[in-house]
Amino acid sequence: MSTPATAGPPPPVHRVPEAVHRRRWAILAVLMFSLLIVVLDSSILNVAVKTIASPAPTGVGATQGELEWAINSYTLVFAGLLFTAGLLGDRLGRKKVLLSGILVFGAGSGLAAFSGTPGELIAWRAVMGLGAAFVMPATLAVLMNVFERDEQPKAIGVWAGSVGLGIAIGPIAGGALLEHFWWGSIFLVNVPVVVIALIAMAVLVPESKDPDPGRIDPAGVLLSVVGLVLLVYGIIRGGELADFTAASALLPILGGVVVLVLFVLHEKRSDHPAIDITYFRKPAFSAAVAAIALLFFALMGVTFFSAFYLQSVRGHSALESGLLILPLAVAQMVFAPRARLVAERFGDRAVCTGGMLLVAAGLAAFAFFDASTPLWVLEVALFAQGVGMAHVMPPLTVAVMQALPREKAGSGSAINNTFRQVGGALGVAVLGSVLSTRYRAEIEGQLEHLPHAAREAAGESIEGTLAVAGKLGPQGRELIGPANDAFLGAMHLTAIGSAAVALIGALVIGLFLPGRTAAPPGPAERRPEPAKEGAAGR
Repeated sequence: MSTPATAGPPPPVHRVPEAVHRRRWAILAVLMFSLLIVVLDSSILNVAVKTIASPAPTGVGATQGELEWAINSYTLVFAGLLFTAGLLGDRLGRKKVLLSGILVFGAGSGLAAFSGTPGELIAWRAVMGLGAAFVMPATLAVLMNVFERDEQPKAIGVWAGSVGLGIAIGPIAGGALLEHFWWGSIFLVNVPVVVIALIAMAVLVPESKDPDPGRIDPAGVLLSVVGLVLLVYGIIRGGELADFTAASALLPILGGVVVLVLFVLHEKRSDHPAIDITYFRKPAFSAAVAAIALLFFALMGVTFFSAFYLQSVRGHSALESGLLILPLAVAQMVFAPRARLVAERFGDRAVCTGGMLLVAAGLAAFAFFDASTPLWVLEVALFAQGVGMAHVMPPLTVAVMQALPREKAGSGSAINNTFRQVGGALGVAVLGSVLSTRYRAEIEGQLEHLPHAAREAAGESIEGTLAVAGKLGPQGRELIGPANDAFLGAMHLTAIGSAAVALIGALVIGLFLPGRTAAPPGPAERRPEPAKEGAAGR
């Protein structure tokens, strides 16, 4: 008498068509390529500000305020539209949005390269920010739809590594271009890269969208754009003035907060919300997005002052300074793709908490640096930050993205990137204000003998002091030592502030991020019959 066969475990359900699955790593390479130029461009302009400030034909004669807005117009549009761009990707198709975004970004880059006035440069930078806002969330949303759930942590690790790489190599690329070409080359170089990316996307990337997006929520979309733009503008303005109580900074910030509160209330009451607010009730989701914002708050603050430390105090060129930041990028490239293995063994909470503590230690090290600190010590601190970030960003991003249905990948990616961008803008503004205020307080006593106009210019920053000192000739040399001392004192305070924010991030993770979870099922030895490619992401 035969015995019935014991039923084995059900075969894993595959949601990615076979044709897409086979080329998933090639698709990821294209997404990284697209993401890299967008992230890189957010930092590349910093090394060119001196050149752009020079009179034509060397630059466009931009003032300090115009230079700040050449940087901030990109950030303002980028951060303000990220959420809307993610929603449109889910609704219209992520491939369409990705292609449109990279095309707009490339066009803005080409036009920015040939700007004849500071106003033109500011306007074209805003166009670049518009394109970037549609590229960044779409890359992560496409990733979630071409990888099975068990491979998503590995793919997100690679994705996160490319973000860190872009932040670190921006100054290197900018410095190298400026040594051989005119200032517009830092934008023009994007154009051929964009052309290659467009061709590769059209060939490789599958289309995907939310199969049931529901009715559009125009009121929610409008409230999110207005709220984010007001909030980010106020943050930027407060950083410029080094005074967040000024009306031109405080009113937009308060207005942005009020509008975003109205957005949340509207979404809770709407029967077709742009984003389901109940997702924030999930501890993993809320803790992850909060920790991402805190991480980039701390990181962008130290990125801001490290450039001045290396160039103004240590005397390195823009290219040399960029090369010295390489350990941060190398650590992320090496460890981020492997973070999932550590997280599977020890749990997200332990790994992310440890990573955030390592970031805090790397930031705190700057509080002990002076003009003669050996460079290898700096490299160790930057490498530690990179290792820490590599073990924080991938698990947190996985926690955000896997908390939402695959169909809402664009919305999840937009939320992830919006919190990161707002956190980074806050870091530059708040910690930049701390640096500026402390520097002015330390240097004022050394500037009393200068005329009023020169005293005002010299008190703005260490660059301002050194510029005035250069015009004074031999007499100005007396200002160099005090300027370096004042900056180092300000940097030490700012580093402590950055480290404190990272520690708060570690506390949030330790308290609210879930610990170890069951290991995801391994990939099947055999995949089922190939599905129709049109179902990708459905």
